[in-house]
Amino acid sequence: MEALVERLEQAVVRLEAVAIKLQNCPGGLVNGDISSESESMEAFDHLLSGPVSEYLRTSTAIGGDVAKHAEMVNNALQVQRAFLKMAMTHQEPAKTEMAYLLRPLSDQIQEVQNFREKKRGSSLFNHLSAVSESIPALGWVAVVSISPCLTLSMDSVVHVEWVNSYLSIWTELQTYIKEHHTTGLIWSKTGPVAPLSLFGAPSDVTCPPPPPPPGPPPVFLDNNPKSDDTAAQHSALFAQLNQGEAITKGLKHVSDKQKTHKNPNLRSQGGRTHQASPAKSQNPSSSACAPAKKHSPVLELEGKKWRVEHQEQSHDLVIEETELRQVVYVFSCSNSTLQIKGKVNSIIMDNCKKLGLVFDSVVGIVEIINSRDIQLQVMGKVPTISINKTEGCHVYLSKDSLDCEIVSAKSSEMNVLVPEGEDDYREFPIPEQFKTVWDGSSLVTEPTKIAG
Repeated sequence: MEALVERLEQAVVRLEAVAIKLQNCPGGLVNGDISSESESMEAFDHLLSGPVSEYLRTSTAIGGDVAKHAEMVNNALQVQRAFLKMAMTHQEPAKTEMAYLLRPLSDQIQEVQNFREKKRGSSLFNHLSAVSESIPALGWVAVVSISPCLTLSMDSVVHVEWVNSYLSIWTELQTYIKEHHTTGLIWSKTGPVAPLSLFGAPSDVTCPPPPPPPGPPPVFLDNNPKSDDTAAQHSALFAQLNQGEAITKGLKHVSDKQKTHKNPNLRSQGGRTHQASPAKSQNPSSSACAPAKKHSPVLELEGKKWRVEHQEQSHDLVIEETELRQVVYVFSCSNSTLQIKGKVNSIIMDNCKKLGLVFDSVVGIVEIINSRDIQLQVMGKVPTISINKTEGCHVYLSKDSLDCEIVSAKSSEMNVLVPEGEDDYREFPIPEQFKTVWDGSSLVTEPTKIAG
């Protein structure tokens, strides 16, 4: 029995020695191996020095937008390296604080995607799209696992080399995750809790400003007149009363026409014989309306929406490079002409005046709201046109859009022009006046026919 107790004491001593060594190690145990922290970072550095460097080299060989895009991808990978290094020495924070830690990486990913949206007219748009669609895979640190996959095919040798170098990044990253973070990002077990931000305190979490200093003490004004002024006013009043009959010399004579009891017309007007002073009525109001603020014109793609706003005297507005999922929103434009090429989802025209719109095809609806003097021409096909609260609208249909449905409400001066022959159009007005009658069971409404 004593021998057994002695063996247990020796085992406890050895365990305490191991515990002391683990406390001195900043990363603690990771997957049962003390040195796995350095191995994990070495593996990620191998990814940066190998596939990433090759990707940067091939991108520089292509140049232009591809080279700029590659630098953004490299910055995102450097931010992820800093995140992994921090996770090796810190414990996992609460879920509510994780968003602050992931913000720098999220900003880098968003920058890569925004660059692609701004370069839709680039000749290397396919390259930018490939990177933009795959860069969200760097968000694997926030999920359990990730399996990035990308397939491209190009003919040029330089571009094929670029594709292979870019694919090798995700292949190497996938191998790295399976080897060092099999069940998700591994945090330290013994280090301190991770801070709120990877590169310092977040901008949103700031201390409130100090309260303003107290205001000056109240000023007490003595509004009571002085005793000397009161005595002087009383003396002047008694002096006027002591004038006797001379006090009436300052009164104005009133004729019989101005006396209410002798003039019935004045009694009906309530005895008011004087009018407001013309000088007062001619004074301009002090609160005159300020002139309307002039906005700068806009013609840009914002996500999936084309914005055309505040255009004036512009007759060369053209929207190209359109996609089926995009919508066009035209707002507060006047004396302008807009042409939309290709096929879009829908078009909305709001608060416009004297605007001409020419478009190819729309798969949804064309809406005209709160506008005036609008000319609309369909070159291809459109299923529905809606006209609401509009004064003056001419719709030119094509041969392919004769089955279009036109819905109108609270509008006037609407005309539809149908093609007739090669270059001629025949005009048909849209009814504005209707007649409603009771047929015994329901109300029946139909356009009125006024004989001319």
